[in-house]
Amino acid sequence: MPDILNAATADHYAAAVGAVVERLADRFASTAQPFSGASRAELQALVDAVDLDGAAIGTAEALREIDDLFVQHAVWFHDPAYLAHLNTPVAVPAVAAEAILAALNPSLDTYDQSTVGTLMERRLVEWTAERLGFAGGDGVFTSGGTLSNLQALLLAREAAVAGARETLGLGRSEAIGRLVVLATDSSHFSVQKSALLLGLADDAVELVPVDDEGRMRPSELAAAVAGLVAAGRLPMAVVATAGTTDRGRIDPLEAIADVCDAEDIWLHVDAAYGCGLLVSPTRRHLLAGIERSRSVTVDFHKSFFQPVSSSAIVVREPADLASIAWHADYLNPLENAEPNQVDKSLQTTRRFDALKLWATLRALGADGIGARFDRVIELAADVRRSVEASDDLELVGGSDLSTVLFRYAPAGCPAAESDRLVALIRRVLFESGRAHVAKTVIAGRPCLKLTLLNPETTREQIEAVLDLVRAAGAALRDAEHLDEASDDGLAFATRAGFTTEAAR
Repeated sequence: MPDILNAATADHYAAAVGAVVERLADRFASTAQPFSGASRAELQALVDAVDLDGAAIGTAEALREIDDLFVQHAVWFHDPAYLAHLNTPVAVPAVAAEAILAALNPSLDTYDQSTVGTLMERRLVEWTAERLGFAGGDGVFTSGGTLSNLQALLLAREAAVAGARETLGLGRSEAIGRLVVLATDSSHFSVQKSALLLGLADDAVELVPVDDEGRMRPSELAAAVAGLVAAGRLPMAVVATAGTTDRGRIDPLEAIADVCDAEDIWLHVDAAYGCGLLVSPTRRHLLAGIERSRSVTVDFHKSFFQPVSSSAIVVREPADLASIAWHADYLNPLENAEPNQVDKSLQTTRRFDALKLWATLRALGADGIGARFDRVIELAADVRRSVEASDDLELVGGSDLSTVLFRYAPAGCPAAESDRLVALIRRVLFESGRAHVAKTVIAGRPCLKLTLLNPETTREQIEAVLDLVRAAGAALRDAEHLDEASDDGLAFATRAGFTTEAAR
């Protein structure tokens, strides 16, 4: 049977997709933990057993095989015991819109490949700009926060090079060699990666000191800028973060904007995590000052409950985007009067990811999305209070958003042992399949991290995960000769005395 989607195969398409949806619905209804618990060796054997050069098995059989191979062993972000990273359960209308995208396969680079899709994306960018306080702002959807940050710093680089040429008479190469980006060690790693990709000097990222909660210190920023200028360097941009990855903290945007305005430095705000505050009915004030930035990263696939990918770079001044426009006769010739998005984007072929957000906004309303984000922030605050009151868990700082940092630290457990247990507990929970928590390092010490992004999760379900942490920690303390060398996760968990049955 032909398997290219067209008029003749419409019924075949409906049957194939319908069968997949039914199997997925059954999985969602019956999933009892965030991961199957299969070992890496077992999963590798399943992958290796598939003969990719073998005879065709047909659409129905191929999709059933994927259900057994991938879906059965997927990580389920909707499960209340998934608390590790900035992954969110997804809104149903967005998932339905994703099906439309896959079937129609539009590309959002030019108008003649998307028509009304171009206009819908532009309207959503305008809507986001309005929420940011950018009157008349512009931007474009991207694949994620890393690409959004890269594009923002590219725009900042071009603005700084143009300024250095005009005011100092510097050529491009000389100017680029003197450019500096100011950020903190809490900033996303994509800042350093972007500096590398943009051809900046090896020492082009200056890390500004932070306070005890990981927020940039504006006074230290001002001092760093003054020192760089005195040394003949050119401050290109300041990257402030509205929702740091580890702590969920928001840098003091107003005070940082004061420094940037005084020195005419491009201010970029990475709000990949905290952008949900734009629609929060109660916490929008936490982003005060963001309207003074030149560019902002927003990740709708973090705090707007969108399927990956759905992100955007938004600028206050539309003219800032012009520095990266590039024209090709076969795509967007100069004489073409049709609206296009490729002039604003680092990508050419680009999915219509804005459709998912459009569907979600229309279905749930902006206030509805914001209320859900508020819910996870409130839940995190409740969990932090519970951890702080516990006699065997140690809270590590606070959060402006939905992060909880802590260690297993029962009475009589030395700090060094508590630190050693962090990675072991995380691994035992993961390998058992029962719960996913993350690990990070704060002030030189490891700790466990919960990132709450499921508005349906309850306090009781989080407490159940904390009990799993306690059970794993206690089993590990009792075990002998445990290390992180073994690749057999189930054996590792069993040797720790932590099996699926024992942990229930």
